[in-house]
Amino acid sequence: MTNDKEIVIASGNQNKIREFTEMLAPLGFQVKSTADFTELPAIAETGTSFEENATIKAQTVAQALQVPVLADDSGLVVPAINGEPGIYSARYAGDHDDDANNRKLLQRLQHSDDRNAYFHTSLVVMKPTGEKLHVTGIVSGEILTAPRGQNGFGYDPLFYVPALNKTLAELTDAEKNQISHRGRALEKLQQVLMDWW
Repeated sequence: MTNDKEIVIASGNQNKIREFTEMLAPLGFQVKSTADFTELPAIAETGTSFEENATIKAQTVAQALQVPVLADDSGLVVPAINGEPGIYSARYAGDHDDDANNRKLLQRLQHSDDRNAYFHTSLVVMKPTGEKLHVTGIVSGEILTAPRGQNGFGYDPLFYVPALNKTLAELTDAEKNQISHRGRALEKLQQVLMDWW
């Protein structure tokens, strides 16, 4: 397969870009990120759902660059606290401050016996023509009372997966890709992307 399929990841998050590249490169995609371009318009994530925010990101960048764009919107959903942090996961306690976000989550859950949670990912691929592909992925688990593990980012050290007896931050990248919400969404995407493309 030739490497003539270019796709841009609408993210500056190096962790996400690495995960996406690991999954898309074997399909023959040349992966770039918004960090590779200057003068991109600002993206206002004004959606009320993960899918809406991912669509806004993909659409904005696809129209600006005139190439297909992959965007995701992901977050942690904790039903016991009204689905928080949800679409505000990255800026729950401030802008992309993982430690502050984790502290706020623990504080919100300190009196709750129900610590069930899940990570949700919406992936949207959009062509400059407006053609859109949307898939989702979910991984269920529980929120611990203290962080565990050194890998991962965001809420990974608090997110415990009972089936593995580990937090997401205790998994290798390969292990996490196999079970993570983003990994599951990308797996679905891999199955349908080539036909859609």
